[in-house]
Amino acid sequence: MTTRNRKPLMTLYSDAQCPFSHQTRIVVQEKQIECQLVELVDGHWPEEVASANPYGQGPTLFDRDIVIFHSPIIMEYLDERFPHPSLMPNDPGARAQMRLMLHRLETDWLAMWPQLSGRDKSPATKAKKTLREDLTVLAPLFEQYDYLMSDEFSLIDCYIAPLLWRLPHLGIKLPDSAIAVERYAQKIFDRATFQASLSTAERGMR
Repeated sequence: MTTRNRKPLMTLYSDAQCPFSHQTRIVVQEKQIECQLVELVDGHWPEEVASANPYGQGPTLFDRDIVIFHSPIIMEYLDERFPHPSLMPNDPGARAQMRLMLHRLETDWLAMWPQLSGRDKSPATKAKKTLREDLTVLAPLFEQYDYLMSDEFSLIDCYIAPLLWRLPHLGIKLPDSAIAVERYAQKIFDRATFQASLSTAERGMR
């Protein structure tokens, strides 16, 4: 969100279809951060963004003299920089458990995004099968609390929601035994902040 009277000090460069960019946009909306959102076009990054982000992918945050890339780091930075509402628990042990879950989601599922979204059929088919089976096996985890691993909306929900939103676009249909995942996802999708985080391209994915 931005104000009309002055240019915000913070700018988030975000790809309109990238799930990692989407993660950070959800946090911006949840915290109602005064932030200029600039849509990136793949292959046509501004020079300042290309030189600041050596990996050439995902979102990039400029906050005055600070430049941050990699969505989990951006998300934690925003949560600490704007502490209300908090998206991480105050207890160090609980925070560590949340970071472990974020690491697992990144390593086990989001790391497959190049294969999931790629045009090479064999790796895509394998990755989609793995994701479908994992979500089905872990479905009970999605109904233990109001949200994933917590009764409060957290960074974990911000992190996994973009992937769940893209399941139909990827051609992934969950079985009836994973209905808990579908219910959880719909609860997140119904949040006004999630709807506000969607780009035009992302709205067309469902």
